[in-house]
Amino acid sequence: MKKIYTLAAVLIICSSFVMVKQGKDKTYIITDFGAKGDSLTMNTKSIQQAIDECAAKGGGTVVVPRGIFISGAIFLKKGVNLRVDKGAVLKGSLNQDDYPQVPTRWEGEERNFTSAFINADHCDGTIISGEGTIDGSGDLWLKRDKERGRAPGSGPRLGHPRMICVSNSERITIKDLRLHNQAVWCLHVLYCKNVLVKNLNISADHNILSSDGMDIDSSDGVHITESTIDVNDDCISIKSGKDEDGLRVNRPSTNILIDKCHFAYGHGGVAMGSETSGGINKVVVKDCIVDSNNWAPIRFKTQPSRGGVVEDITYQNIKLHGTKKAFEFNMAWRMVGPAKAPSAVPPVVRNIKIINVSGDVDAVGDMHGLINSPISGVTFKNCDITAKSGFVLERVEDVNLAGLKLTVQNGERVIRRD
Repeated sequence: MKKIYTLAAVLIICSSFVMVKQGKDKTYIITDFGAKGDSLTMNTKSIQQAIDECAAKGGGTVVVPRGIFISGAIFLKKGVNLRVDKGAVLKGSLNQDDYPQVPTRWEGEERNFTSAFINADHCDGTIISGEGTIDGSGDLWLKRDKERGRAPGSGPRLGHPRMICVSNSERITIKDLRLHNQAVWCLHVLYCKNVLVKNLNISADHNILSSDGMDIDSSDGVHITESTIDVNDDCISIKSGKDEDGLRVNRPSTNILIDKCHFAYGHGGVAMGSETSGGINKVVVKDCIVDSNNWAPIRFKTQPSRGGVVEDITYQNIKLHGTKKAFEFNMAWRMVGPAKAPSAVPPVVRNIKIINVSGDVDAVGDMHGLINSPISGVTFKNCDITAKSGFVLERVEDVNLAGLKLTVQNGERVIRRD
C-alpha cells in the first residue's frame, strides 16, 4: 500500500503543475470574429478563425461568451486555450460533413474516423475550461437516426463525433465545465501525459448509445477528481488498444488516480477495458460514491483476442447504493460477432486490491476468468456488501475473500463454478 499512496501523492503534486493560471494571457472572443449565439447560425469558421489568429499571435484563450453557439468540429492549436463562459453553450452541429475524417484511434484501433467536436492534437499545455456547457447534440443525432430508419445500435456509416478528444499532448487541464449529451464518447484522452480533469459534470440521456463519460486511452499520469458522471455506458473506461492493432502499438494506460467522484447511472463506475491489449496498471480509484442503478461500479472486462496485462489496480473507500452489482470481472466479455482468434499470450488480470468498499446492491457480482488465464491475486479488505444474490466465481485462483463480509438474501453467499 505504501507504493500506491506514493503514486497518488505524486499525481496530486503533478496536477498542481498542470493547472496553469489563466487570466493574464490575451483573450479572443469568438463574437469579435463574427460568431452569433442565436442557436441558429453555423459558427465553425468564425470560431476556427479565432483559434487560428490566437495561435498566430503567440497564443492565449479563445472565449465563448453567453449565448448558444452552433458549430461543427473545431481544432485547437498549441498555445491556444478554450474557455466557455457561464451562460454560454457550445453546441454541436448535426451535419456529418461538419466533422471531417481524421487519423485517430477509435475503439482500440488506429484508423481514420470522424473527428471529435473539440479536437486538441499535439497541444501541450492546453486548458479547456469555463462554467458554461458543451452540448454534443447526442439526443438530436439519435432522433435523426431513428427518423432515417437506422437500426438501433448499428451506428451511422461514418460514426458520430466524440465530444472532446485530446491526443498526443502533455500537461493538459480540463475543468469546471458541464458536458451534456455527447453523441458518442464524451472525453477521450488519447496518448497523453500529465492530464488533470477536475470538476466536470457529465450527463447524457439514457438512450444515447456508447455515451461513455471519459475514456482514458494509452495515457500516462492522469488525475480525475471532483467530477460527476451520469451516462449510458461506462462512466469512466480505462483502455489501451484492441487485438492485433493494440498489441502492435503496445502502449499502456498507467499512473492514474481517480478520486472524490460521483458515478450515477452507467454501465460501469470505473471500468478496466475491454480494450486491454497495451496493458493497464498502477490505477487507484478512491473516495467515490456510486449509485442510481449503475450496472457495475468495479468492473474488469476483456476478451481472449485482446492480450495485455491488467494489474496493480486498487479500489478504496467506495460507497455503493442501489447498484446492479458491486463487482464484475469478465475475461470473455461480450463475445458477439465473428469469433476472433485468441492472442498468442492470453490477457491477464492480477494483483487487484479492493479496500473499504461497502453498500447495498442487487447482486454481489461475478468473476469469470479463462481456462488458460484465471483471474488471480484479488484481495478484499474491510468490505461489507448487502445483496439479494451472491458472488459467482469461475476460473479464479488466489482470491482472498477474508476481508469481504456478505449479507445475501437469496441462495449462497459465494457460488464456485470451477
